[in-house]
Amino acid sequence: MTSIRNNLQQVQARIATACAAAGRRADSVELLAVSKTMPVAAVLEACAAGQRAFGENYVQEGVAKIQAVRAWEAESGAAPAAVQWHLIGPLQSNKTRLAATHFDWFHGVDRLKIAQRLSEQRPAELAPLQVCIQVNIDGGGNKSGVVPQEAAALAAAVAALPRLVLRGLMTVPEPVAGFAAQRAVHARAHEMFEQLRAGGGLGPAFDTLSMGMTADLEAAIAAGSTLVRVGTAIFGAR
Repeated sequence: MTSIRNNLQQVQARIATACAAAGRRADSVELLAVSKTMPVAAVLEACAAGQRAFGENYVQEGVAKIQAVRAWEAESGAAPAAVQWHLIGPLQSNKTRLAATHFDWFHGVDRLKIAQRLSEQRPAELAPLQVCIQVNIDGGGNKSGVVPQEAAALAAAVAALPRLVLRGLMTVPEPVAGFAAQRAVHARAHEMFEQLRAGGGLGPAFDTLSMGMTADLEAAIAAGSTLVRVGTAIFGAR
């Protein structure tokens, strides 16, 4: 077995163990393989191992990989567009058209202007772009994201836009040491997610809480994450 195949199996085992500890089903958490800065060959190796959801931070790098994987799908006989592509990094206004045209998901909506541009620029022949509101849950100074007090208003405005589907929230808290401290931060995001979902008006598709990475995926799952974004544990250090 290849190294990436082994790594994927180990990460899936971590997810299953964390879900069992939290009294959750293993299939209640999706694995997003974060392939930023990794070569196309590494992505194709992960595809060959069965991974079908990838996260990229940089638009143009991501587009190049999307095109390469589409070619692989055609050559290998895989279902067209079987691989899902998630943009998870900050997005500048001058890159929204590329993002709207090529990606399936965008996790980093932190202001209405970006969401409006994505809505306007999403091609009509494509399925609506799936988006998450990024919340700066712990007030980290180096992180993007709307402040928690403004998340509800932004979510309502984004949910009303055409060509987008609001799927949930995404967080990237500052690293903290220890399972309990990690879980406490993630629990705040889960509480906000549940409050927004209970408030109604955001639609039945509001079902995704994107939080947790290589170092803290167990704590994130314990707190209620539905999607973990893992790069290093799959592809190695960058």
